[in-house]
Amino acid sequence: MTTSCTAVPGDITTFPVDAIVNAANSSLMGGGGVDGAIHRAGGPAIVTECREIVARQGALRPGDAVLTGSGELPCRFVVHTVGPIWGRIPDGEADATLASAYERSMEVAEAAGCRSIAFPNISTGVYGFPKARAADVALESVRHYVAAGTRIESILFVCHDAENLELYRRKLAS
Repeated sequence: MTTSCTAVPGDITTFPVDAIVNAANSSLMGGGGVDGAIHRAGGPAIVTECREIVARQGALRPGDAVLTGSGELPCRFVVHTVGPIWGRIPDGEADATLASAYERSMEVAEAAGCRSIAFPNISTGVYGFPKARAADVALESVRHYVAAGTRIESILFVCHDAENLELYRRKLAS
């Protein structure tokens, strides 16, 4: 089986895949950007599940991921992951944390039986991770995960802005 990786423009909350990934904050309580959009579109069921997760295990550490239902979204699940905030930790550690966010998201989705997953551009918004560097880390970690063997058949990189879309398309073509 081959896994396809594709960059597409759009709003991640509209994709009918098995799982969409939320670029969450550690509290899992919503915020701006992708996180806020997913919480608004998904409705209160996602917030309720996030509260239960935080009550059970505490705040989500950067690089880790958890799964909730999708509420009103057209996907089956939401994988919540926390990327690094650029400049708060050394660059190499930030790269490793971002890679872990992508890998853990795939692990959590695959454990739930997902065959398709859609990623936003984790940490490149208000968290300030340089977009080109983030794309390199994302693609390298996803390719590494796929090369090790996966049941995930389709990976989408949903780009909300033209700069990320061009970066991902160019890097996927090479």
